[in-house]
Amino acid sequence: MADALELPVPFDAARFIAALAEQRGRPIDLVPVTGRPHLPCGLLVTTDTADCIVYAADTTALHQQHILLHEAAHLICGHHESAPTAATAARTLLPNLSPALVARVLGRTVYSEPQEQEAELLASMILHRAQQAAVPGPPTDRQHTWVDSVFGLPGESTAGSPRG
Repeated sequence: MADALELPVPFDAARFIAALAEQRGRPIDLVPVTGRPHLPCGLLVTTDTADCIVYAADTTALHQQHILLHEAAHLICGHHESAPTAATAARTLLPNLSPALVARVLGRTVYSEPQEQEAELLASMILHRAQQAAVPGPPTDRQHTWVDSVFGLPGESTAGSPRG
């Protein structure tokens, strides 16, 4: 699925999502928010006429990009069409909103859910492809150093590594 997606070069998550909106024939609004303790860092809200991705504005650019791609991945995978219903909770918590709308928003808040895992994986694969396109050819020593510093090499300390 990730390989079939057309990615802008240079990669930009907002441009990717704008192209996705055009392909789907419906707008996708990006809404940055701040100061939401104890809430998810991103939400996908779907309505009959548009989609809205709400994302944390007070985090790093890389994290924002991943949040945007994770929520877009829900659209790409069609999760918005099969979101679990929470009609009773919706009527109790938000009586003025449609239960279907609330279920689409609240239905995906646990990362153990298969749809969350699929969206997380697809977002990571999109970012991986974008990074590969940005740096063609074999990895450089600088790329190895960064990877080594983040993940380390099996059986090797990055402090003693000739690249680290």
